[in-house]
Amino acid sequence: MAGDAGKLTPLAAMVLALLAEGNMHPYEMIRLLRHRQDDRIVRVTNGTFYHTVARLERDGLISEVGVDREGNRPERTTYALQPAARDALQDWVRAGLGTSDRTAEFRVALAESHNLPRADVIELLTARLAALQAEHDSLHGKLSAARARGVLDQFLIEADRHVTLLGAELTWTAGTLERLSDPDFAWFGDAASSASAPADPEETSQTLPAASAVQRKASRR
Repeated sequence: MAGDAGKLTPLAAMVLALLAEGNMHPYEMIRLLRHRQDDRIVRVTNGTFYHTVARLERDGLISEVGVDREGNRPERTTYALQPAARDALQDWVRAGLGTSDRTAEFRVALAESHNLPRADVIELLTARLAALQAEHDSLHGKLSAARARGVLDQFLIEADRHVTLLGAELTWTAGTLERLSDPDFAWFGDAASSASAPADPEETSQTLPAASAVQRKASRR
């Protein structure tokens, strides 16, 4: 069914996010993903990418809007979003931000969270923070109990790593929520901040792999 966000893969969500910036052909989308280093989040191969585009077209989320040819190069089909696509993307991002057990989905949802209003992102990350805190406290308690029983650390090394990483993520999430709560923190989802783009977004994207939507839009000009 068209617009069913549950059918989207992380790569499909990234394709919809790219087309939300403007009409593109697959070659350009792949180039941008690699230039922005988004392929460190989701593995991008030409075969998988073109299959994803074909599926999105079949599901009615994107459609062909033109065919171009440059010199002796093969024809390139340009795609555009269909009306249901934006809702599908936003629904997928909301679901991804709300999960704490699927790393790939969360990372892509976080990278594309600028497609949501700031208030929605704050609400979702606040709920995630609470879930992470509960997971951290539970595992930390079990780890402490195991040590109290005399279990050697060599048998607890993975759990110790997990607790440490959860602690780091709690710190990052709390800090990010604080930044998002500051009205001076630019957010593409807010109409008032949509005009603030850096002077040289191509250079910015080299040092900031997850470039904002504002930077991404400007980088195509």
